[in-house]
Amino acid sequence: MIHPLDERLREEARRYRLVFACPDCASFDPAGSGEGDARDEGDAAPPGRAPRCSLGYPVAPHVSRSLDDRDEVVFCKAFELR
Repeated sequence: MIHPLDERLREEARRYRLVFACPDCASFDPAGSGEGDARDEGDAAPPGRAPRCSLGYPVAPHVSRSLDDRDEVVFCKAFELR
């Protein structure tokens, strides 16, 4: 689901700690290895391995936690909070 961002949503996301990005999802594998559990903003895959979704969904539209540098947020239909 693609949702436009405005200042109200940005402020409410900060206030209520809305999480929506891959690193906060139970299906996210930051190392692309099947054993990921890292959750920091700096999560990065080892050389030669890309972060992936264990369900096969693309991570590119969802991997960034920042709401400051975008006009819309893409919510994944399979998101499950860790």
